[in-house]
Amino acid sequence: MKLKVIRIFTITMLVFLGTLVTQAQNITGKVTVAGSNGNSDPVAGANVFWIKTTTGTTTDANGEFKLNSASIKDMRLIISLIGYKSDTLAVRGLSHVDVKLLPSTSQLNAVEIEGRIGSSFISELDPRKVQNITSHELRRAACCNLAESFETSASVDVNYADALTGARQIQLLGLSGVYSQIITENVPLVRGLGSSFGMGYIPGSWMESIQLSKGASSVVNGFESTTGQINVELKKPASSEKLFINVYGNQRGRAEFNINAATKLNEHLSTMFLGHFSRFANPVDANKDLFMDQPKVTSLNLMNRWDYMIPDHYVSRFGIKYLDEKRIGGFLNFNPDTYKQDTSGINDDSKSYGMQMHTQRLESFWKNGIMFKNKPDKSLALIVSGIYHKQDGYFGLNNYNATQKSFYANLLYQNIIGNPHHKFTTGLSFMYDNYLEAYKRTDFTYGTDSLLFVIQSYRDTTYKMDRKEVVPGAFFEYTYTWKDKLTLIGGIRADHHNTFGTFVTPRVHLRYKITPTTTFRASVGKGFRTANIFAENYSIMASQRRIHFVDTPKQEEAINMGLNLTQDFKLFKRDAQIDLEAYRTKFINQVIVDLDSMPAAVFIYNLDGKSYSNILQLQFTMEPVKRLSVLAAFRINDVHVTENGKLREKAMVNAYKGLVTLSYATKFGKWKFDLTSQFNGKARIPDTYKMPAKLQRAEYSPAYMQLLAQVTRHFKMVDIYLGGENLTGYTQKDPVTEYWKPYHTHFDTSMVWGPIVGTTIYAGLRLSIK
Repeated sequence: MKLKVIRIFTITMLVFLGTLVTQAQNITGKVTVAGSNGNSDPVAGANVFWIKTTTGTTTDANGEFKLNSASIKDMRLIISLIGYKSDTLAVRGLSHVDVKLLPSTSQLNAVEIEGRIGSSFISELDPRKVQNITSHELRRAACCNLAESFETSASVDVNYADALTGARQIQLLGLSGVYSQIITENVPLVRGLGSSFGMGYIPGSWMESIQLSKGASSVVNGFESTTGQINVELKKPASSEKLFINVYGNQRGRAEFNINAATKLNEHLSTMFLGHFSRFANPVDANKDLFMDQPKVTSLNLMNRWDYMIPDHYVSRFGIKYLDEKRIGGFLNFNPDTYKQDTSGINDDSKSYGMQMHTQRLESFWKNGIMFKNKPDKSLALIVSGIYHKQDGYFGLNNYNATQKSFYANLLYQNIIGNPHHKFTTGLSFMYDNYLEAYKRTDFTYGTDSLLFVIQSYRDTTYKMDRKEVVPGAFFEYTYTWKDKLTLIGGIRADHHNTFGTFVTPRVHLRYKITPTTTFRASVGKGFRTANIFAENYSIMASQRRIHFVDTPKQEEAINMGLNLTQDFKLFKRDAQIDLEAYRTKFINQVIVDLDSMPAAVFIYNLDGKSYSNILQLQFTMEPVKRLSVLAAFRINDVHVTENGKLREKAMVNAYKGLVTLSYATKFGKWKFDLTSQFNGKARIPDTYKMPAKLQRAEYSPAYMQLLAQVTRHFKMVDIYLGGENLTGYTQKDPVTEYWKPYHTHFDTSMVWGPIVGTTIYAGLRLSIK
């Protein structure tokens, strides 16, 4: 198997590198200005030209530009816009630049330029370690939704949560994605009942960019971030394409259709419609375990947003989203229309097994920002949002019904203290969650003959997790800047939870420019959250494990500390960058979902001992030749948790991850080639030594490798792309335990440590009318 993987990788690399030619540089970029609430808004009409020449262009409605440098010797750009300072930027060796213009009254540098090699970069001036993933990066892979947007990222791991539901979960800093705050334009998104499937609720065609920060984030956005924050910037009416259509399909029968339409009604008001429909109704059973490798999924996702802007005075953004999704999984022959939730057919093995889940979700947000004339650092903002989430379904004979009603409000005031070197943001927040959640399961008692599995009796148990959470809070954040060398942010917030009482969240971030090419960052802060046992652990319901609540779950609390060093340098006269980071997360309290103590049970209790995550990551980026970007990264995960009085490795966390990505574009970007290699280390599997010999598993999963590739042909208004996922074809052969007896004690779909779907070939088309 290893030789086969090496051969495939070598051949693919040779073919890829064989496409490289030395051609003239074509530099692209995007110009933005500071919008409300810290957002960056694209600006049209900015002048971009080469120094000492008359060769130039202006930015389009998306703030984007393209310039050819075939005959340019002095690789410096001048970018100017009325009302903003201009400056000269050295761009030699860069294929793309992102530029944020600052008001002419600012005492900082004229522009903030975030040069990058490739289409993902680290924000140069932000004291937090923020990785900006642009639309160019998102198009390097299929990226059908947010959950699939991190295949080319070294920082985020994406895995299936179980072998039944198709839920995809992320890990950041070695911990579950529930410890990361996931927001859209600073509005809460993936939390509560949406924890397991929420990242699939944002289609890739809706996203403009993603900002990924590690460690404790700003106190302005709340107290729930522990390991990091993922902020998604959606496309906006004033700067988006007038019409965008994306059609996608793969050989397994998955089809998607996306459409975005934007219009500007007048100089102040614009609106946009975004639509997504996807369907997968052709399940297969490649590993012959009776179960569908992927569930059938039908999803409809709609959004309408409105923007009202009076430049330098007022910004208002309103949006409403609706989702309807149905999932069907289980036996290949499972038919929900004829399935009966009773015990008939279990003893003679004639009863099929399956799951069905229907989700309806309604979201809305309203963001308002007030700016003050001739005071660019002073602003007032109010953000409000609401969520209604309803989920009904079953797993065999077990039923799950849940509803969530949430409201969020955040009032922010920003100003300076004396001069722009001293800034502060303060405000009030309010969070309200109302959960109605019930899980009704059937527990069986079997006869003593272990070969017959005959049911002698059964009993029904209902777990009700109804609760209301009301959390008002207040925060203050101070920012000190000294030239462009030092930035220090200190923040604190106090919140009062109606169940857990008052708690305080302090956070500090530091950025120091040691030399013009060396940047040091440090952060420390606390995070708090309430665990949602069933919504975050569908694998519990997708099994026959008996559930034991040993303790009443308490509020989770953790401290995160991080150090980061970024070094820019020249290698063979080409720009390169090395980024080294180390993070530690230490839990003061954690809700433990223990799958180790007994193979046929799950125990839920509060942490009694140590629980921590230590992460060390090294990343190297370079553009060895024009228009070829290379990224290589390696990460070590040291994650331990105390279970049943014993400190041990946390299950299902890879010991290491390696990543190599290559991206090449021909002249004028007509052809683009992308290749990603993932190297995943071993992971501890929950204990199975107490199970029958036939069902026991190895203590650790094997290490494995995956390849992803995509080729894109760009025309004037159309992109055509062809790609493949898991090109090595590597899959886990036994993701379902005791698959032949789905109503028996040891049936379990949670033992997923690797890919469960083989090679997937896909193709698609993007139409863009600006």
